[in-house]
Amino acid sequence: MKTIISAALITLAAGTSAFASVQPIPGSITYDNANVQLEKAPVGSTFFHTFSDGSGRDVNEVYKVNADQSVTLVTRTISNAS
Repeated sequence: MKTIISAALITLAAGTSAFASVQPIPGSITYDNANVQLEKAPVGSTFFHTFSDGSGRDVNEVYKVNADQSVTLVTRTISNAS
């Protein structure tokens, strides 16, 4: 029984991490496989990037600094302009 539950949790965790991946869009720092390296940012720190998507919507993204000083897109929110 423990094996079945453990396998189910591992499967759920693997599926969740794949689902949670945020893909870059035009305007994102890492769009088109851009290789971004930050020299002075602390590992594990986060920063915001905001831009307009060209259709009147504001895009807010959060990036995380990795151990190799590259960045990973963590979250994105899109808001409609009023």
